[in-house]
Amino acid sequence: MTSQATEAQVVEALSRELPADRIVVDPDVLGSLSHDEAEWAPTGRAAAAVRARSEAEIQHVVRVCAELRVPLVPRGAGTGLSGGANAVGGCVVLDVAAMNQVLEVDADNLVAVVQPGAVNDDVKAAVAEHGLWYPPDPASAPWSTIGGNVSTNAGGLCCLKYGVTRDYVLGLRLAAGGPAGYGEVVRLGRRTTKGVAGLDLTGLVVGAEGTLGVVTEVTLRLRPALAAIPRTVVAVFGDLVAAGRAVAEITRRGLTPAVLELLDRSCLEAVESWKHLGIQADANAMLLARVDTPGESGVVEAAAIAAAMTDTGALWAEQSTDDAEAEALFEARRLAYPAFERLGPVLTEDVCVPRSQVPAMLEQIAKIGHRHGVQIATIAHAGDGNLHPLIITPAGDDAARAAAQAAFDELLTEAIAIGGTVTGEHGVGLLKRDGMLRELDPGAVAMQTAVRQALDPVGIFNPGKG
Repeated sequence: MTSQATEAQVVEALSRELPADRIVVDPDVLGSLSHDEAEWAPTGRAAAAVRARSEAEIQHVVRVCAELRVPLVPRGAGTGLSGGANAVGGCVVLDVAAMNQVLEVDADNLVAVVQPGAVNDDVKAAVAEHGLWYPPDPASAPWSTIGGNVSTNAGGLCCLKYGVTRDYVLGLRLAAGGPAGYGEVVRLGRRTTKGVAGLDLTGLVVGAEGTLGVVTEVTLRLRPALAAIPRTVVAVFGDLVAAGRAVAEITRRGLTPAVLELLDRSCLEAVESWKHLGIQADANAMLLARVDTPGESGVVEAAAIAAAMTDTGALWAEQSTDDAEAEALFEARRLAYPAFERLGPVLTEDVCVPRSQVPAMLEQIAKIGHRHGVQIATIAHAGDGNLHPLIITPAGDDAARAAAQAAFDELLTEAIAIGGTVTGEHGVGLLKRDGMLRELDPGAVAMQTAVRQALDPVGIFNPGKG
């Protein structure tokens, strides 16, 4: 797509129906709205940004971008880690963070309707007042928006047992293009528990990274709040591969904890040096499991998980009797990424492998770090095989940066080689397009391209992403 529109022409067209305070042209503010948290992902110069406050304003922006053939890049809180919200040259960045309301909680039908800028934790809090629960919980839940979660099909700590964002999106309102006409809002999905009328266009939009239109509203499936107080099982290991064997064994034994997370020693130490949570990192790897099965069954399940950890080489594994200590450990898991950000640029991986291959992938991570001479710390949603190696580099060290990027690419290659995927929940964005093309069958790539061309023939929606 080639646009001949100047920045002044873009701003003038946007100004036809938008209040002046919605349009951002100040270079510093525009720069802050032009990228997410992906380290070293390229960022183009945006023509302008719009801070939308209504569906009608989003419609106008879509129409202007289609009219002028200008790229449109949607943005929520900017917490993404793949460059999916990064500006491309001459684009309009559409910031929906101010559209942050929980519009409805229907407790009788276990449904909530929210705007795309609603923050994940705020939605959780709103539905909790009705005795309900919204399970998807990325580590960025205190900051990330539902629209962003929908864009990448975000997962989180509870997805092993309860599923990912797509499992909880019943319907959407989408400012679309193509057959609907650019800027027309289309209602996708439903409010019912079941429904198979037509193709699953809602599921298609979830995880599409804003390439099929702009989400203006989301209808979420809810669950009753959990009645049981979770039981926490903690195990420590002499090395990461032993921890990976424990993950595979837990799966082999048919056990499904609500949460099964992995942290290596460097992660625990980084968080402790920053937040002083009282964590004693006395081994090279730690597994954290949570069991929310009520009653005696939960006791038995927790004991079985601890036994699987012990049988595969844990130095010790036991149920925590200190709720404060258990909460501190899970807080450490959520804080691991920002703890390393304080130490220098962090290039974050998001590979996902079959659970039986977790030990092999953890072994490869160690070898790749050694081969390239880079520090790789590892956290993981280990129970579903979603690993997040964090490649830490000193600020301003170009040689270290090159080594980190080489290690990043090799991690993708190894994940694909053992039957995995280049992204489990962060999205493809700008960072992983080459990896995605290596992973997917050429026929599948052609089908995706055809769908995008049919729904966005002008090519304005987040081009070059996903």
